[in-house]
Amino acid sequence: MPRNMTGPVAAALCAPAVRIAILAAMQFADNLVRVWSGLGPLTLTDGTVFQGVGTLGDVGTISEDSSVEAKGVTLSLSSIPSDTMSEILSEMRLLGKVQVWLAVFDESGAIIPDPVLIYQGNMDTGSITDAGDTCTATIAVENVLVDLNRDVFRRYTNDDQQSEYPGDTAMQYVAGLQEQITFWGKSPSSVNNV
Repeated sequence: MPRNMTGPVAAALCAPAVRIAILAAMQFADNLVRVWSGLGPLTLTDGTVFQGVGTLGDVGTISEDSSVEAKGVTLSLSSIPSDTMSEILSEMRLLGKVQVWLAVFDESGAIIPDPVLIYQGNMDTGSITDAGDTCTATIAVENVLVDLNRDVFRRYTNDDQQSEYPGDTAMQYVAGLQEQITFWGKSPSSVNNV
């Protein structure tokens, strides 16, 4: 898929030495968590702050090809104290929004505006690996295209419309249309013309 990137970012990616980082934003139950693959806080030009996780964070392979396919990715964070795992489990939400960007830095270490969005999707499942004192939390993220494979249990009826939009009368006559005979143009002159 084509990427929207600024001219300076494209030029920096073509340079002999490329300085990059991965940024991620994940919507949990009560807050939006922003992390990046470096150390310390990283402030973008718009004032958004990402907290550094260094080598403790990991992003699985993000792959694309020419076919339209919903490919997932995994995000993990290691060396989490075991006593905080219950909080992590209670905060994770199915279908929480996740975005991953590729950030490029110039020779002086300053971030080049604007990071390139390389993946977005929704949280699917989470798993925890307990190593005694510390744990590793892994979240599977599914591409938004996976929703195209889900069955839609909706009907073109007034009852279904009322369940989603109470008071809307757009579907109130649909049931009466099932046996309706409609003539286009001139009305028939006898029963046999029907």
